[in-house]
Amino acid sequence: MPLENVYNLRDLGGLHSRDGRLVRMGRLFRSGNPGMASPADLQSLRGLGLDVVVDFRSPEEKSPDESGFADAFNWLALPVLEGSMSIKELVPRLQGATRQDMDEFMLQVYCDFPTKHRAAFAAFLKAAEKGPTMLYHCSTGKDRAGFATMLLLSALDVAPATIMANYLESNHWNQRLIQGLMVRLASLDIAPDVAMPLLEVRAGYLKASLQAIEQEWGSTARFLREALSVDVPRLQAHYLEHGA
Repeated sequence: MPLENVYNLRDLGGLHSRDGRLVRMGRLFRSGNPGMASPADLQSLRGLGLDVVVDFRSPEEKSPDESGFADAFNWLALPVLEGSMSIKELVPRLQGATRQDMDEFMLQVYCDFPTKHRAAFAAFLKAAEKGPTMLYHCSTGKDRAGFATMLLLSALDVAPATIMANYLESNHWNQRLIQGLMVRLASLDIAPDVAMPLLEVRAGYLKASLQAIEQEWGSTARFLREALSVDVPRLQAHYLEHGA
């Protein structure tokens, strides 16, 4: 769903569960920051009939210029990685880093999602249990939104390979954004090879989250049930349907 100023907006509808059902179209959307939406973007987003917009960003990542979008929708703020993903924090980190440093930083971020940030992701899934038409996002729609999507699609019994493919699609849908950020970071003397681990998604990142889950809970299903207290049948009743 290409928009002018909102990147990586995607409908999860149409994905297959392992028992042959389909994720309902027009009910679950993921994206990068929609706060700077153009007037045309806002019109498109209003057309989605959103009941709630879940924002995983920290206060430091938000701009007063986003008020037009904020006033138009019902928001639920569930900050993850407070402070650590703001430009003020990231630019000095990048300027003093090697590629290996940033590789390790991103792997740790993903290991922390299921361990240090369980409460926010549990609240996200609890909101989904009510069955709303929902858009959820972070800054670029790839890391926090990517992990949230993995949890949501796992609860909907979508196959791991399909979940991974959906996760990796962020590299395609964020291509224009990545190119713009690379130019901006180059002006700050940040080398492209140092920045890329932060700007793209990699299978190894999501696998780091899954390994952290398996080490402590044994499986994603048990993590959803015991750590996050997710009502899986209720989620499936809201968001899965039998195909034609």
